[in-house]
Amino acid sequence: MHDLTEWNKMIAGELYLDRDPYLTSLREKAHAACRRYNRDPQEGMAELRALMGGAEEFYIEPDFFCDYLANFYVGRFFYANTGLVVLDTCPVTIGDHVMVGPQVGIYTATHPLDFRLRRPGPDYGEYGKPVTIGDDVWIGGHAVINPGVTIGSRSVVASGAVVTKDVPDDVAVGGNPARIIKRL
Repeated sequence: MHDLTEWNKMIAGELYLDRDPYLTSLREKAHAACRRYNRDPQEGMAELRALMGGAEEFYIEPDFFCDYLANFYVGRFFYANTGLVVLDTCPVTIGDHVMVGPQVGIYTATHPLDFRLRRPGPDYGEYGKPVTIGDDVWIGGHAVINPGVTIGSRSVVASGAVVTKDVPDDVAVGGNPARIIKRL
């Protein structure tokens, strides 16, 4: 049995040690699965699906990178274009019928603002904040979804947007930082 202390802290959004042996082994397993999937999606799909909790009816164009896969949940009919990067230290939950453009980053991982906590040592660590994306969302290419963000259903994130705050339902957002540019 593994010591799940750091895992539990990680998914709870608390400061945790990313170099914990159990977390390191989970990352290595996920990274290897992503490499296999990127080489041959048909061969790697079953492993990817299993590590993602049995997700169904999704397709991610290679190249795809995910830190853990165990915290990445996609709904039915999810599609992501090439270059998707998901840092899932906390849950990334994506609804049904979501489309993601190329080179999109979805990040839950973040680091303390206090430089002392970013230096290796007894108090060192990182933490995360979950990301939630509703149903029928379209995220344009090169968008960045930052830690702790919720994107409402039926919303559109414009290409190149940097989403730093929650997005309500039925809007289009764009810019850096992203702001509402249109009600849908």
